[in-house]
Parts: sequence; C-alpha cells; structure tokens
Amino acid sequence: MRIILAGAGEVGTHLAKMLSNEDHDIIVIDNDPERLKAIGSSLDVMTLEGNANSISILKESKVSKADLFIAITFSEDVNITAAILSKKLGAKKTIARIDNDEFLMQANKDIFSNLGIDYMIYPEKIAAREIVGLLAQTGSTEVVEFSGGKLQMYVIRLEEKAPIIGKKLRELTPEGENLQFRAVAMTRHGQTLIPSGDNTFEVGDLVYVISSQAGLKELYKYSGKQQFEIRNIMILGGSRIGIKTARQLGNQHYVKMIEIDKQKSYRLSSMLSNTLVINGDGTNMELLKDEGLEKMDAFIAVTGNSDTNILSCLLAKHLGVKRTIAEVENIDYIHLAENIGVDTIVNKKLITASRIFRFTMSEEVSSIKCLTGTEAEVMEYVVKPQAKVTEGPLKDIAFPEEAIIGGVIRGKNSFIAHGETQIKPYDRVVVFALPSEIFTVGKFFN
Repeated sequence: MRIILAGAGEVGTHLAKMLSNEDHDIIVIDNDPERLKAIGSSLDVMTLEGNANSISILKESKVSKADLFIAITFSEDVNITAAILSKKLGAKKTIARIDNDEFLMQANKDIFSNLGIDYMIYPEKIAAREIVGLLAQTGSTEVVEFSGGKLQMYVIRLEEKAPIIGKKLRELTPEGENLQFRAVAMTRHGQTLIPSGDNTFEVGDLVYVISSQAGLKELYKYSGKQQFEIRNIMILGGSRIGIKTARQLGNQHYVKMIEIDKQKSYRLSSMLSNTLVINGDGTNMELLKDEGLEKMDAFIAVTGNSDTNILSCLLAKHLGVKRTIAEVENIDYIHLAENIGVDTIVNKKLITASRIFRFTMSEEVSSIKCLTGTEAEVMEYVVKPQAKVTEGPLKDIAFPEEAIIGGVIRGKNSFIAHGETQIKPYDRVVVFALPSEIFTVGKFFN
C-alpha cells in the first residue's frame, strides 16, 4: 500500500514504526524538520517538509496515488482539512484524528463522509471506553474481546502468590485436552516471547492468555487473581479522558474527581452531575488521604503528566487501593510503571495506532489490537476457503514460530486451539504475533 502520514508527532512516529515492518510505501509529512530528521534516520520511510493542508504539498506527496491518507497532526482543523483535500485529490481512503465528540454523532459523521473523510478517530474517547472495560475485569491488567466476547485475551501479571510460579506451561495446558484457556505469550524483562511447553512461569511475568468465559474462573485460580466489585472510584485529572470516564462511570458508581485548576473545577462540577469534583493538587498526599483515597476501590490518574500519574498510582497502591490505572504517554515509561506496581497503563498512542493499523491490513483481519508494554499484536482473522491455514492440523502446517493461534470462533461456538485443531473456512481465528511475523501470518489466511 502507498500510505501518507500527516504528522510526525509521537502518534505518527509510532504508527510509522509499525507500518515500516510491513511491505508498504510510506510518506510522512510534517512542518518540523527536526521531527522529520528523527523519523527519517531511524525508519525506512520518505519524508516531506510542509503543511499537511497545503494543496501543493499534498500534490508533491503524490496523494492521488495514495491507498490511505492518515491525518494525525496536533491540530484537529488541519487533520479535517487535509483529509478532505486528499480525498478530492484522489486518495482512496482517508482518516482524520479529531477531538470533538459532536463530530462522531451519526448524523454528523454522514456530513464528514460526504466531504471525503472515511473514518474519524478520537483517542481520548477510545481510552475512556478502555478504562471502563478494564474496571469490569478486575483480575487482569488488559482485556481484549473477540466476536462480541466469545473469546477474550487477558493480560495477567504473576505475583509471588500465584500457584503457577515455577511450573512449566505444559503442566498448565496438557496437549489434547478440552482446554478452556491457553497462555499464548509472556513478557519478561521487556522481552515478549511465544512460549513452548518447557517454559517456566516466573514472578513478574506478564502472561497473555486466550480464554472463553467458561475458563475465566480456572484462569484466576491458577494465577492467584481474584475478581472484586468496584464501587468507589477516584479520578485524578479533569482531562478529556477523565471527563469521558466519569460520565460513563457516574451512573453506577460513586465517583470523585480531583482537578488542580480552580476555574476548570467549577466548570466540571456543572458538567458532571454524577461526579463530586474537588479542587486540589493531586500530588498532595494529605489531600488525597483527606478525600478518602484509602476507601477507594479504584484510582484512575489521567492528568496528562505521566510522572504525576505514575507516582499518584503508587501512593494509591500503598494505601491499599485494589485497582490503579495510569495514563502514561511516554512510551519509555511504560515498562517502568508496570514493573514498580501500577496495575494498568493506558497509552493514547497505542490505542490510536491500533485503530488506524487495522486499515492497512488485508480484508481477512476483522480486528487488531496493539498491546501495552509489548510491540506484539493480537488479531482476529476470518478464514477464507482454500487458505493455507486450513490444509491440516495446526501442528502440521508450519505456522510461524513467533506467532500462535490461541482460539477459534466457529458459528456460535468458541474453543481454544491446540496442535490437533483443524481450522475450517469462515472460522474466526485469534492470532498473537510478534512484529517480525505479522506479514508471514497474513499469508496463511488469504
């Protein structure tokens, strides 16, 4: 594909890095020469200095030949204008990053579609939805659903009390049994690997598990995790993510928000009818204690400052809060935050990249998720007739070593895959893959 990325900020750079692993022709447009120099020296992409909403720059990028134009600059206005112009100039598909809820209303989406924008992405809204989903699955640091929840991927950090510490993978999932869950990968010291039956679980491992709903209870038993009810929630930061999260949680939970800006606190108190808004400094430990942090079931830090979010979550954890979630936008901080005790990390770059990356995949990929803390992706494929993956049991088809099929959805039923599993046409298949194998994996399904 010929892909034009407008915007070489952190989201654009991360997306360019992901796409450069594939067989794509990538052009990055930005008006900052330093950002272009950094991205051009580290990735196999072409760069073009200029404004993304300039017709002459778009023509110079040969946008008329673009299969996909992605506008992800810091300016919503630039993104919308650039996407509209690109479509008029011949781009086949356009995507614009926005920060206005109103644009996503169905009637308004039709307006933008008629103007030439095929898809609009609002990272903060997706992040808030992800946070709300994480609070529903309290035993896992991350949850990914497939086919409406028929299968799910849970990401679980192993602690000393976990019964599987010191055991081998084959002891957990004996081959040939009617499995309800399967460990498909693990991250240890920042390195993600597809485990073999002889791999041993260690304290601190992040384990990626494909499970059916029926297997969830047993999964938590092996990992030493427990589900618990969340009633009281404290949100630090009246950011867009904070506002959207409070709105979704306020009707069914007791929600308290801490915001440092006094005028903004007044505005938020009138906007959020089901949230108690407190004006105060979230880095003030005494304030958080006075506002009942110790009594909270969950603490969500989304101030926009990664340091503040991480430190406040550590304080909350120290005071006994069961679930902590931090927005960490500095990708270099993610492993640090996870390793020192923050339960879950939310990163808008990864969320945005996941949504956009889907448009660069073949039509067989019905969903894709870039996982926090690893460069690996988990994908759901729809199997075509005569696809290579249907040619025999999984153990006999030479599936890539750095990828694994975790589960299969067949009609209304779902099951965990193992070596004897035979994939059939029209199955929906959940695949976990490291970046080096994503292109090869696709060949098994098309």
